Formats: sequence, C-alpha cells, structure tokens
Amino acid sequence: MDDQQLLRYSRQILLAQVDIDGQQRLLDSHVLIVGVGGLGAPVALYLAAAGVGQITLADPDQVDLSNLQRQVIHHQADIGRDKVASAVDRLCGINPGVQVHTLPQALFGAALQAAVDAVDLVLDCSDNFATRQAVNRACVAAVKPLVSGAAIRLEGQLSVFDPRRADSPCYQCLYGDGEETTLSCSEAGVLGPLVGTIGSLQALEAIKLLAGFGTPLVGRLLLLDALEGRFRELRVPRDPACPCCGTRPDA
Repeated sequence: MDDQQLLRYSRQILLAQVDIDGQQRLLDSHVLIVGVGGLGAPVALYLAAAGVGQITLADPDQVDLSNLQRQVIHHQADIGRDKVASAVDRLCGINPGVQVHTLPQALFGAALQAAVDAVDLVLDCSDNFATRQAVNRACVAAVKPLVSGAAIRLEGQLSVFDPRRADSPCYQCLYGDGEETTLSCSEAGVLGPLVGTIGSLQALEAIKLLAGFGTPLVGRLLLLDALEGRFRELRVPRDPACPCCGTRPDA
C-alpha cells in the first residue's frame, strides 16, 4: 500500500479487526455484483469506497426514470444508458484505484459459471427467483461465498451462503425449488431507503468475509420489517437432501 492508499482507507485501517492486513486483503479481492439496481447501487458504492480491488458488474438493463427513486448510483443524465456503464462512472469517481469490469448482459449457464469462477465472492442483488437460483448453483459449484439480499414493499432480507463451510446451507436449502410467487418492485412497490439498508448490509457482510473478521450471516436469515422498524433473525439449517448442495464432498 502506498501513502495515498493509507490515507484513503485510514478510518477502516484504524479498526483492529481490519488493520493493514485486512485492507490488503480487500485490495487483493475481486467480487461479482449481479444486478446494479436498488440493492446493487449501495453494494457497489460501498465496496468501491472500501477499496475492493476489482469489481465486476453484471446487469442487462438500461437506466429508466422510475429507477432513480431508489437506484442511487444512477443520475438523471444516465437515462437510457446501460446500468453497468452508468455505475462505472460513479465508482471510478469515488475511487479511481478500483478496477471495474462490466457485463451488460443477463448471465446464464457457462457465462454465469465463468463469471463466478473468476471472483472471490458474489453478491446477488437481482430481483427474480430464477436468477437467484442460478447464481446459487454457480456459487456452490465454484465453492464461492454468496451474499444474498432481497427487498420488496416494506420488507427486506439478507443471508450469507458459504459452501466453503460444511455447516452452511445454500439458497435452495432455504427456498427449495418453488416458483417465484412474490411480485416485482414494479408491481408491488418498494421504498428507496429499504433497499439502501439491505444493500448496505450486503456490503458489510462482503467486507467481513473478504477481510476476514467478524461473524458472517451463515446459517442465519436476517429479516427487516421497515414498517415497524424491527429486525428479526431466523436460523437456516443445511438440508442434507438439497439437490444443489447436498452432494458436496463435505455433505
């Protein structure tokens, strides 16, 4: 680390849990963010600011006027642009030392697996069940930790699935093969600060995992009821019969 980096990251380096070694691990890390919308916006901003060395952004969509109420990484002038291109401008403006890669496409199959294989950690900031299931399968296959968040209406949730740990469930252990039954934000609505809160917590969990401190939300589901201002935590056991992670060598 040079003097400019020491100054830039000084406030988190001061934390005994991070220190120089933890900051260096962040600088050496590469993450994949799937979705650069309401959740992906704070995730990308905070990880770039924290000094995660490489960030790959994957999103096939373009910025729309209705996005600006909650997707704070995009500006009015970005309407019509690819979301990943808009996000690059913000991230490089915050921290030009971060390398940002873009995938302006929906990731499936071999392309998704290759993207997951290339990184140290994945953050699922998508908005549909099929993508979440596909990202989960790719992370289990690649043995890469997954930080998963979701928010709708006035409710949010967060968990960490880490196939490096024998006791960790995966996303499918929690939700099974059931089809998507919840409405999208465009159909049901959502408040901007709610997705901002869940996305910020996703970034926090990612930093803990990458820098190697604290207790991640593995085997736990954190639920936020924004209407009542309450957090609740549920235990999530691993399903030994899970068709996704149940056949892992350590199962």
